[in-house]
Amino acid sequence: MSELKDLVKKFIEIDDDLNEKIEKELENSEELSDSFEEDNKEQLEELGEIYHEIEHMVFHEEFIIVSNAKSEDHEIVALIISEEDDEKEEFVIPVYTDEDEANEAIAVFKEQFGENEFACDKKVGNEIIADYAEDEGFIGLAINAPQWDFVIGGEDVHDCCE
Repeated sequence: MSELKDLVKKFIEIDDDLNEKIEKELENSEELSDSFEEDNKEQLEELGEIYHEIEHMVFHEEFIIVSNAKSEDHEIVALIISEEDDEKEEFVIPVYTDEDEANEAIAVFKEQFGENEFACDKKVGNEIIADYAEDEGFIGLAINAPQWDFVIGGEDVHDCCE
């Protein structure tokens, strides 16, 4: 398993645990207590550190991207995340850390989109971000979607700290 995949899994585990704590606390109150952040300081800091590591890794990582093989220009599969009544359409580009993850996604896409044929290509994270940076609707990359619920914002992906 790739180091990036391990980091994302760890991030999701910590995030899920914090969300459970938040839900539990909000059962008894309409807002979080003033001490919530201090009580969970270690987890919050670890979450931030892991996300920052992921930002750097995504920049250099080679991903598998899925495209519609029937379209003339092999249009990359994008996941629309905005509501139908939103003015602009927002989307993420799903990227995959290995062939198994890509094949699982293709199976889901085939169920959703019927007769389409899909092809896989490889591309580095910073190149994918650069390809869509000018599109106002582009939010970021969804890593191993739809199996995982992890999106990294396009503006977050970077090589080094400034």
